[in-house]
Amino acid sequence: RTMPPVLDPPKSKVDGLAFLGLSISRKSEKGHPDSETHQTAFDLNDVLDRDYENIFSTNDDGWLVGGGEPGPPDSYKLAAKDSAHVELLRIGTYRKEWGGVPLEEILEVMQSGEILIPQIEVLPTAVVANPDTPPELEIRFDMEPEHPDFDNEEAPLPLNWQLRFLHNQLFRRVEFPSRFCPGAFHSTILRKAEFRSEEHRVKYFEKCEAAIKAWREKGAQPLNTFPRDVDGNILQLNDNFPEVEQLTSADAEEEQEKDDAAKKDFVIDEASCHSGIWLFTDRQNISHFFKPNFFPPYGPEKRKIIMDVLSQEWDEHQLQWKPCGMGSMTKNKKVMPKPMKLDVIDNKDKGLVDKVDDFVEGIETTISSLLCSSPSRAQNK
Repeated sequence: RTMPPVLDPPKSKVDGLAFLGLSISRKSEKGHPDSETHQTAFDLNDVLDRDYENIFSTNDDGWLVGGGEPGPPDSYKLAAKDSAHVELLRIGTYRKEWGGVPLEEILEVMQSGEILIPQIEVLPTAVVANPDTPPELEIRFDMEPEHPDFDNEEAPLPLNWQLRFLHNQLFRRVEFPSRFCPGAFHSTILRKAEFRSEEHRVKYFEKCEAAIKAWREKGAQPLNTFPRDVDGNILQLNDNFPEVEQLTSADAEEEQEKDDAAKKDFVIDEASCHSGIWLFTDRQNISHFFKPNFFPPYGPEKRKIIMDVLSQEWDEHQLQWKPCGMGSMTKNKKVMPKPMKLDVIDNKDKGLVDKVDDFVEGIETTISSLLCSSPSRAQNK
């Protein structure tokens, strides 16, 4: 494949960077001063190598997450704010003639209530090197298990189900030539990573595994516990936490960290759900936020809606829907049922099977005769 798996390649004229997804940016004293905080659940510096103990070189962007790149004299990569994100739907451009879709249409769909937006609670599942040479380093947000139990109503919902749930709804609802989702679902943290040695590569990924393990112990987390604007400023505070007054963003973050333990005792309800999705013009510029409208708890009725949506999976290779577990998002595909044995075939169908067998045998006999009568065959005898 020589181009991204867009829906209609001939009509996808100009590539673009607009998309719907998660923002996982977080301001850090190690990064760029203009970075915005859109989540405090995960400090992505835990999987970075800012001191370059294991990684020798990168592309000129340097670290894309964990606060971004501060620039000279703290780093000598291109200074840029944190752009950590996870794409759910690549729009590309807002121009139909280029294969995109107008901004107005996207806003109409997202504000109509047609798309059920759950409370986003996610968990990084791995840090991997993609197949590029040199590779990009990515934080994965895979759905686990890959093959959910659709029959057991008591089974817990899969980890990170919200991403596939939104992705499938969006792909069903909007069709345009440039539509696709790059590497569902990940956040790129570094490009063109070259390690000092194979041993240093191993050490780096051991560090990442330790961070992932620590995050897993805490479980899936909401990205936003306060409503924020596109610049990361807290708009208002949850009524569940009256002791936290309207503060500056930095002070509220500090207060939020102090109250982490206490927050676990509060019941999740509509008033406390602020973890939604964002509309990006590009990875450094956000234009709109769409708050949740499909709230927990996810009891039997809502679970059925969720599992119905998850029952299908988009296959980016064949550009079509497949049963969950059979598409390109699944690493370990489901094993197809074995063919029926002849002794369990009805007598009505056995005659058809016999005819097929006779037909195949006839073809084999013809091919064998042709091979035996060919000049090269005769010469070898």
